[in-house]
Amino acid sequence: MARPMKFDADKVVDKAVTVFWRQGFAATTPQNLVDELGIGKGSLYNTFKSKHHLFALAMRRYSAQRAAELADGLEGPGPVLPRLRDAMQTLAGVGEHQLGCLIVNSVAELGNSDQAVAEVAKDLFAQTEEAFRSAIERAQTTGEITSRRTPTDLASALLAVVIGANVLAKAGSDPEHLSRILDGAVQDA
Repeated sequence: MARPMKFDADKVVDKAVTVFWRQGFAATTPQNLVDELGIGKGSLYNTFKSKHHLFALAMRRYSAQRAAELADGLEGPGPVLPRLRDAMQTLAGVGEHQLGCLIVNSVAELGNSDQAVAEVAKDLFAQTEEAFRSAIERAQTTGEITSRRTPTDLASALLAVVIGANVLAKAGSDPEHLSRILDGAVQDA
């Protein structure tokens, strides 16, 4: 008879997000997970099947949180451009940390050789682009953005800038430099 879990699996996944985000998939050993998550190796494998399965759960959790935060941050009355800029700053991690984005980091580390990473990345990037497109469309309707480019084209460009800023943040770029990049992208919208 299996013993009941003495930990909250959801909280463990939340902690795993931080571990994988900080260290990456390959550098995170099962022992790192046991030590940082406060669970035994048996619990790790009995509950989460494998390091990779826990990694996939952590990526999905991170992605869902980021998508929800982005949608919440871009909605509401008032000017769109300041909210768009703040959202891009948050997504790029400017000023908060130099970890970049878990999903961007995972794509850089594992490429499309890992189906779980590819699926989560495509989904998050699509949600991000759609949130940007919707915000840009509202800003064009109110005259806040006067670009002749379509909201879809502008959203794609902003997504590319955010992904690039994530890579630069992970490489240790100066937060002020990253802020100038993001400001320029929003001003050019």
